Amino acid sequence: MTIRVVVADDQVMIRDGLATLLTAAGDVEVVGQAGNGREAVELARSLTPDVIVMDVRMPVLDGIAATAEILGETPEDDAPKILVLTTFDLDEYVYDALSAGASGFLLKDAPGADLLNAVRVVARGDALLAPSVTRRLIGDFARRRKRDLPGGAVTELTPREREVLGLIARGLSNAEIAAELFLAEQTIKTHVGHILTKLNLRDRTQAVVFAYQRGLVG
Repeated sequence: MTIRVVVADDQVMIRDGLATLLTAAGDVEVVGQAGNGREAVELARSLTPDVIVMDVRMPVLDGIAATAEILGETPEDDAPKILVLTTFDLDEYVYDALSAGASGFLLKDAPGADLLNAVRVVARGDALLAPSVTRRLIGDFARRRKRDLPGGAVTELTPREREVLGLIARGLSNAEIAAELFLAEQTIKTHVGHILTKLNLRDRTQAVVFAYQRGLVG
């Protein structure tokens, strides 16, 4: 399956470089480029990409506001996955991106292979990118903004579901969780679906924040 991607960055050289890197991969097609958040919103509507690689600081409309608008007006099953590009000094923007529903975060100085892997990861909705910086940001986000994230009570989960949630928060994919618990991958997918439904969470990103927020992981 080809992953259809829109790249949004106000710096032409960076935008072209990202597009060139992604296009070189056989399973990725860059279907559009945006120089600001407003253009990203418009391309999301007209091109229905699978993934939008979204810079944070852009003119007209910043990446966080664009993320919120795109995900707010698109049915969840049809919404593109948003991969936010950030730097260490933009933590507050990352917190806002989490609230807006972004699916992943990548440092702008990350190697090209990491970008490609991140696009594939968020495209399949299988796992949250979990390098140490992401875990730190999410943990700090949960401590700072305990009331921002929707979610039900942990007591609604079975012991197995709580165990799966903890492993999701550690950044493990369904396949990795299945190996860890000696269960079938389809069984893990079923558990993940039950967790999101019971806790009224949108996706795995919110599940990770929920787990940190409730102290299920350190």
